[in-house]
Amino acid sequence: MKSTTRGTLVAVVTGVAAAVACAAPAAAVGTVPVPVPLDGVEKSLNMELPRIAGELPVPMPGAPEGPRYVEGRLIPERVLPQLPVTGGLPGLDVRSPLPHLLGDDFDHVGVDAPASDLRTLAPGLTLDAPLTPPNPDNFGLPDPKLPQVGLLAPVLQTVTGADVAAGPGL
Repeated sequence: MKSTTRGTLVAVVTGVAAAVACAAPAAAVGTVPVPVPLDGVEKSLNMELPRIAGELPVPMPGAPEGPRYVEGRLIPERVLPQLPVTGGLPGLDVRSPLPHLLGDDFDHVGVDAPASDLRTLAPGLTLDAPLTPPNPDNFGLPDPKLPQVGLLAPVLQTVTGADVAAGPGL
């Protein structure tokens, strides 16, 4: 193998390893923090500005439940299975200074809405053929019947919460 080929191969393997190493911590964490830097504006205006930070969820697809074979049907149930996706709703943390409007003990008001878990299932499809399974009374031939089509409804489950507080300090 030529040295240029070996060098190219080493560069590709190193790049892939670096990409996997960087992606692994992001995938292990459920949310990614998003700070809003207002320090420069605060210093240029010479005033205290709110502290703002957010959290963005990282959606993680799950494994769909495969088709189930049911006795008496020619086509299995859940022809198009529902895909589960877990993630979250974005979070927000805002703390804003107050000029002692509520008394000497209250210097800030804050809203903390942490990222909350979210579980979803994509819509699915189930259908059945317009024929029954082979009928021994009819010489092994299937009987006709009305076709069946069903839509599996999407699912969305979450529990959210938020705190509003006022207190000393920022």
